Amino acid sequence: MKRGFVVTGLGLVLLAAAAGSASAQTVGADLALNSAYFWRGLSLSNKPVIQPDLYLTFGHKVTFTAGGWGNIELGKYDDPNNDLSEGAGTGAFNLTEFDWWGEFNLPAGIVTLTAGATGYIYPNDKDAVATAIANGAYYGLTSDNNTTEIYGKVALGVPLSPKFAIWYDVDKIKGAYMELSAGLPIHLTPVLPLQLGVLAGFSAGQGCEPDSAGVCQATDSWNFHDDGLTHVDVSASLPISAGAISITPNVHGIITSDDATKVSKPTESNAGFKFMVGVTLSWSKSLGASEKTE
Repeated sequence: MKRGFVVTGLGLVLLAAAAGSASAQTVGADLALNSAYFWRGLSLSNKPVIQPDLYLTFGHKVTFTAGGWGNIELGKYDDPNNDLSEGAGTGAFNLTEFDWWGEFNLPAGIVTLTAGATGYIYPNDKDAVATAIANGAYYGLTSDNNTTEIYGKVALGVPLSPKFAIWYDVDKIKGAYMELSAGLPIHLTPVLPLQLGVLAGFSAGQGCEPDSAGVCQATDSWNFHDDGLTHVDVSASLPISAGAISITPNVHGIITSDDATKVSKPTESNAGFKFMVGVTLSWSKSLGASEKTE
């Protein structure tokens, strides 16, 4: 993988500039337990996973946030007929993916602009994954699949909170993926804000180039079968505050469109609907203000 040295180096320069004028710092952490791992409508693991996230935010008018996120498969998901596993089912309690990320946020009236980069790292053992695939595992991701994306987002502070986001893969795939999303808060009680959401994903260059039989080749780099609508994600979440910790149960229904997102297990490649439930524990703490550097 090109580990995004240029993007990361630029980010560090901008980070230093932001740190010089920082007026406050916040550290935060999330821990999610989900019944499956869906990424852009794709089923990367169809069994329970733990997903920790740690981040640091600082700045004043412009904030910078940097963090790391992981996906841990709880079991040894190695049934070739039923299990999807990023690590090809090679072990239990297995860290199958680590993502670094960093982004700048600029509020401008009712608009919030975001620009950032993220790197996808798959620390799975190449030999173990190759052996598992040879023995019938559906797939597995290794450092050969590592890649980097840059992204931008525009969020509007108006009813339904519409947002547009675009990611561009600058390494392996060299294509774009876009999302349009909106949300509707419903206050069941003053302290129970049910959040309803809908999101539509679109591929714009992350589709494969199928062979004459219409089959995507595993030796190529692609995320989806075609370009266009990939999926629609309909969700509901209920944040519950408990002191410094927020507990958020959530459900997601995935309406699939692309042939790749329709895969729900090795023997099911035409799932028009997929379902996930989970709960996320979130914590954050202000580290205090610092004097602005002239």
